[in-house]
Amino acid sequence: MRAVFVMVKTDPGHTTEVANHIAEVESFSEAYSITGQYDLLVKLYVDDIDHVGRLIEKDLHSIAHVRETFTILTFEAFGAR
Repeated sequence: MRAVFVMVKTDPGHTTEVANHIAEVESFSEAYSITGQYDLLVKLYVDDIDHVGRLIEKDLHSIAHVRETFTILTFEAFGAR
């Protein structure tokens, strides 16, 4: 399984609601509120990296009040046990 990080921009006032919906996504691992251009940092685990685009479109962009996402693919973990 590979970790994928997604930064999510939400409509103002809806960050907690969006995070709760994202937590229901099957590949969900954890989410954090963050500062800056985006509101959430979401960690997902996927079996097939080729399906990430569909996962983001189907499972995240379909959530009400998600305005924008920025996806970060990972390659190698350091210090993980």
